[in-house]
Amino acid sequence: MIRINQFIQFAAAILLTHAYGEDPWISYAGKDGPGKGKKIVLISGDEEYRSEEALPMLGKILSQRHGFDCTVLFSFDSEKGFIDPYKGNSLPGMKALEGADLAIIFTRFRTPPQEEMNYLEAFLDAGKPVIGLRTSTHGFSGKWGYFGMEILGERWDGHHGGHKSQGCRGVIEEANKDHTILRSVEDVFAPSDVYGARHVTEKDTILLRGAVTKTLDPKSEQLTGPKNEPMMPLAWLHPYTSKGGGKGTAFTTTMGAAVDLVSEDARRILVNAAFFLTGIEVPAKANVDFVDPYYPSFYGFWSKPKDGEWIWAKRNLRPSDFALGKSPVAVDPPGTPNWPFREMGPK
Repeated sequence: MIRINQFIQFAAAILLTHAYGEDPWISYAGKDGPGKGKKIVLISGDEEYRSEEALPMLGKILSQRHGFDCTVLFSFDSEKGFIDPYKGNSLPGMKALEGADLAIIFTRFRTPPQEEMNYLEAFLDAGKPVIGLRTSTHGFSGKWGYFGMEILGERWDGHHGGHKSQGCRGVIEEANKDHTILRSVEDVFAPSDVYGARHVTEKDTILLRGAVTKTLDPKSEQLTGPKNEPMMPLAWLHPYTSKGGGKGTAFTTTMGAAVDLVSEDARRILVNAAFFLTGIEVPAKANVDFVDPYYPSFYGFWSKPKDGEWIWAKRNLRPSDFALGKSPVAVDPPGTPNWPFREMGPK
């Protein structure tokens, strides 16, 4: 019965492509640049931190500024034809990982069909590099729940800072300040709070720690006292061994919400990590300017009305809405705090 249901889902995705004239993912061909000929697959799928907004923006920078071919995957409602982060068992297009040089993963408690996860497992068994953002430490559930600890070096360990009230400032780890991933990374601020990260070990290379700040203002001072003594790891390199014996390297950061990437240096450390992990010299100062205006939604869960349909679905965003030259405008969930520091451009 499970295989029949999976076949129906696959068939629905194929029919959808013909019905709507587009795939349930978006690709950006790389321009000339040091990443030319390299392929990156960015996998979004979370209900809270707007990975479906963050990763297309990042894919545009990596492809148009640096030459990487990029494909962004989404959790997708195959019946209605739009991106739906609440479809936890939907991640069509994982086949894109075949031949990819890097996977950037920003998912939360996903349970895709085995047919899709086979591609990720093969990718890891080949020892290919991974970048994990924010909820990727708990990116998959069930039989794939090992992904956070074994591949990224951390699991879900609670909120260390005040959720929606205290922010996070990146503090460079002195012992590793000369690491190439930190080139021109000086001022990282994330309005998502500091996550607990208590399982990072001596085999990991800590690059940033997260200082809990008093407010969500990027100019906010950091707290004094036990919250920051010591500071939690915020970004690190982790050597992994896959279930199939593949040995590779992951770069993990517990920031990455769509609004976090308003910070220029938050974007820069991710781009630097992509260069490092694909074996390309990290630029002295990587260009991380937005390709198109960026209007990220603030993080948080959408409420579910009595009719059973998630309010988020009313946005009806499709992958093509993130094509080059397009910029979906932010729609914040109920209860969003006053945070006026969003990058804005002409609407």
